[in-house]
Amino acid sequence: MKIGIVAGGPREEIPSLASYQEEIDYWIGADSGAVVLLEQGVPIDLALGDFDSVSAKEYEEIKRSTHSILEYPSEKDETDLELALNEGLKLNPKKIYLFGVTAGRIDHELINMQQLYLLRLKQVEAVIIDAHHEISLYKPGEHIVRANNEYPYVSFIPFSPTVENLSLQGFYYKLTKATVQWGSTLCISNQIIEDSASFSFTDGILLLIKSRDK
Repeated sequence: MKIGIVAGGPREEIPSLASYQEEIDYWIGADSGAVVLLEQGVPIDLALGDFDSVSAKEYEEIKRSTHSILEYPSEKDETDLELALNEGLKLNPKKIYLFGVTAGRIDHELINMQQLYLLRLKQVEAVIIDAHHEISLYKPGEHIVRANNEYPYVSFIPFSPTVENLSLQGFYYKLTKATVQWGSTLCISNQIIEDSASFSFTDGILLLIKSRDK
């Protein structure tokens, strides 16, 4: 099971969802993310949230178009995205795709990126995708990353104070068993020079960000 969750981030930063429909089995619209799914013609399996950012007309259309809807009060402890993740996890997904969770308010963006860490603790693969980035998080080990012309630049950013023994192969800038600390720019804006590349590290937590220029 692969789940796509669409939140209410800036419309211009949400990519076309049609290209993901073949690989995503179940779609959740979080608050105005449900409107995005309607606009892009993607069937909504579940819509949820307080719906304080949608119009009455949009809300009626959501109710008509979704298989299931869960409404919450506006004053609650969880964000709409966290509620969507909680519901998605009940389906025991292999992977979760997150759209519309970046490029808005910086506080929301930072906490949404931290959701990648919580999902990784639950052994669920997750990726944040917007019009200019793909963001994923990794624990120690050896990992493969494939070249993608849509997002040609690859950056590695420590999510923990240090990342130990980071090695990069198949990249323009190679690296061998380096220690990378918070604030280091050593691994910013690299590029894959083969069909795929690999990276490995022995300790820490690492963000991988694929990007393209705006």
